[in-house]
Amino acid sequence: MVKAVVGANWGDEGKGKITDMLAKQADIIVRFQGGANAGHTIVNDYGKFALHTLPSGVFYGHTTSVIGNGVALNIPVLFDEIKSITDRNVPMPKILVSNRAQIVMPYHILFDQYEEERLGGKSFGSTKSGIAPFYSDKYAKIGFQVSELFDEELLKEKVARVAEQKNVLLEHLYHKPLIQTQELLDTLHEYRDMVAPYVCDISLYLDRALKEGKTILLEGQLGTLKDPDHGIYPMVTSSSTLAAYGAIGAGIPPYEIRQVVTVCKAYSSAVGAGAFVSEIFGDEADELRRRGGDGGEFGATTGRPRRMGWFDCVASRYGCRLQGTTDVAFTVLDVLGYLDEIPVCVGYEIDGEVTKEFPVTAKLEKAKPVFKVLPGWKTDIRGIRSYDELPENCRGYIEFIEREIGYPVTMVSNGPERDDIIYRKSALAK
Repeated sequence: MVKAVVGANWGDEGKGKITDMLAKQADIIVRFQGGANAGHTIVNDYGKFALHTLPSGVFYGHTTSVIGNGVALNIPVLFDEIKSITDRNVPMPKILVSNRAQIVMPYHILFDQYEEERLGGKSFGSTKSGIAPFYSDKYAKIGFQVSELFDEELLKEKVARVAEQKNVLLEHLYHKPLIQTQELLDTLHEYRDMVAPYVCDISLYLDRALKEGKTILLEGQLGTLKDPDHGIYPMVTSSSTLAAYGAIGAGIPPYEIRQVVTVCKAYSSAVGAGAFVSEIFGDEADELRRRGGDGGEFGATTGRPRRMGWFDCVASRYGCRLQGTTDVAFTVLDVLGYLDEIPVCVGYEIDGEVTKEFPVTAKLEKAKPVFKVLPGWKTDIRGIRSYDELPENCRGYIEFIEREIGYPVTMVSNGPERDDIIYRKSALAK
């Protein structure tokens, strides 16, 4: 059976914790898209970790962690990350890397920085991890697949050809130092030696695992609203963040994905630029940011303060619909325990009309939030393991949002620890 864990909104929903939790019953965890440009924060018996490339199931001895063909693979970052967890007494995880995964090249990171610099005030708020240049090259068919590292003649010819093309831009557009082909070739030889023990035909491996009845968990990065087709384009990432892409990014048939756990935060947050209708500012935002997450709302990769907002039913309903949601995991609910009243965005006013449907970006930029205010519960709910033991207003908040978005909330996270979870049979799921 294949399950996918994906985000409903802008990312930062708490997918790492949910993946780590569900990995207990999984055999294989697959990262299927994106690169080291976003992070998943995990709190478990070993401590607190921010993962960027490794799947969030690496802390279990019984799991195999897979880097799928859809991932933007930064090889040194992956191995630095492995070292960062083994240095803290986590046993060496079992890791496999797709022979069809493509490599983030050193020049991708430079081009990302140079382009943001060139655009100045009109930049896209990139994490400068090389992701957009990487995916541009992939679709321009000048990317480097892992398998190509092991064909020396092909590698030499391709390095020379690609360097020639990139050097035109470096010289005439960015006015920066040129790529030295021998230096690049030496770097790729280092990458080859690092990754060689882990390379595998992942699609074949997963096909056999499915035939053996293994449980596979697909872990998505970011969320629906960062999808290049269905998100807040152009302030999006460069690979599809949808569960449907899990089949492509891992190399499995789409009908094998039987469960889609879409992670929704009990309030909203976003890193980077782009439309964010329910955003709040000033002291109200600072207070929520300070209390949020585990240690505050700051990007796991960038350390940037996240933009804060109230729960957005319009964006979340849309996000869940695009993901093909079977279950909603509702996270960081405990954070809201300080509030007397909690606003929830239930509609968008655009040009004088109220809609509950998520619009295209140009209209989204004009949208104003329509709020409904719900009563708070004014108590700490950490440690509660039964849904019925939650305060009445807390249950009311969950059930109101569930009705508004139209997808069953079957998991409620009320703290950062692996066991801070309440399983619930939703009224909508009956």
